[in-house]
Amino acid sequence: MIRTFTARAILVTCATAVVSVIVTAAVAFPVAVTSANTRARQGLGEKATLAGDVLAVARPADRENLVRRLRQQGIDVYLIRRGVSDQPGLPPRIVKQVAAGISVDSRTTMAGHAVLVAGRPLAAKGNGVVLTRRAVTGTAALVLGNLWLALAAGLAAGLAAGGLLARLVATPIRNAALAAARLGSGDNTVRLTVAPPTEVAELAVAFNQLAAALATSEGRQRDFLLSVSHELRTPLTTIRGYAEALADGVVSSEGAPKAGRTMLDEAERLDRLVSDLLVLARLEAADLPIELMPVDLAELIGSAAQAWGPRCAGVGVVLRTELPAGPVVVRTDPGRIRQVVDGLCENALRVVPPDAPLVLAVRAGPEGGVVESGVVSGGVVEVRDGGPGFTDDDLAVAFERGALYQRYRGVRKVGSGLGLALAARLVRRLGGTIEAGHAPEGGARFTVGLPYEAGT
Repeated sequence: MIRTFTARAILVTCATAVVSVIVTAAVAFPVAVTSANTRARQGLGEKATLAGDVLAVARPADRENLVRRLRQQGIDVYLIRRGVSDQPGLPPRIVKQVAAGISVDSRTTMAGHAVLVAGRPLAAKGNGVVLTRRAVTGTAALVLGNLWLALAAGLAAGLAAGGLLARLVATPIRNAALAAARLGSGDNTVRLTVAPPTEVAELAVAFNQLAAALATSEGRQRDFLLSVSHELRTPLTTIRGYAEALADGVVSSEGAPKAGRTMLDEAERLDRLVSDLLVLARLEAADLPIELMPVDLAELIGSAAQAWGPRCAGVGVVLRTELPAGPVVVRTDPGRIRQVVDGLCENALRVVPPDAPLVLAVRAGPEGGVVESGVVSGGVVEVRDGGPGFTDDDLAVAFERGALYQRYRGVRKVGSGLGLALAARLVRRLGGTIEAGHAPEGGARFTVGLPYEAGT
């Protein structure tokens, strides 16, 4: 079995050359045979006319000499005297025509062979001369005999063309395979040279874009892992410090409750981070369980507002709700929607200053309207705040893991960098849409569009 592209290219080009030669010969050979017979018939007719003129006046010795020379050229000579041929084999029809003074130029069969016939009458009545020679025929042996040189030239051309084609096409493919192997081994700096032909250039451009995307993705993953490791280490360090203090008796009995509450808060923070990581992993693996049921979004957000009221009051944030007069019912997973709302509220309370608003709003989606990507909205949930908000550049990467964390770490309070990414994946898992924007209250606005029927 031929496995390499080079060998296959050479084989195909050689086969193409051979087929081209054979087809050309098959078409051209009948034409060549007809042309050769036409020329032979014209020449035979001219010789017959000349022989008639010579034989009419020549001496017997000259006549014998002429006949001998014609026969040396492969031409048979028949002399007709008083309507009778001097040799057998000549068709009677031709003898009668020549004896009657009629010239003959035809093709007939003699002794099982196709022959060309040229007959001329002489001056004496009933006398004449007839010349015959074999006609050119297109036999298979003759065709093959004349094709050897053309086939050899075709094979040589096929080898050269196949080798050139293989070099032009196989070399870029081989280079791409080597580059892909290096990319697979972790070398994200490898790039292909963009050069013609167009298809090879497109392959090089696509490969370079893939390599650049992988490098960017790995960079983001590395930054994300660094941020997550930092977030894990911080509560663990706090818990370990207080645990060592309690074990060594450094903390007095009066300070034990405070130390316990601090350790509990840090443990809860650590538990939230691990839970977020677990949910993200399950979302990406598409095995997060979803329980669909009819949900009144107005009632769900009202319950969320009651739960977040005390926390907002504790930090001086004004919690407001904007709920419709009637129910807004969709079929979705209420627990996951509440998880999204709680995450957005958690992010907002981290940065919203005292006396600034936090707004939870619900409205019915436009009947038959489209929010994004063809998803028809059954209801819309908004979480708006009066905090510092986002820039336009922030909005473009708001739902990428760790993107805003890297930008604002050390500038303002940040979480683990997972909250918005988790919210976006949960909403999309339910077939909805989520977008970030600027709120009229001056801070950030998150709009969640939910379809009438969750498309999980």
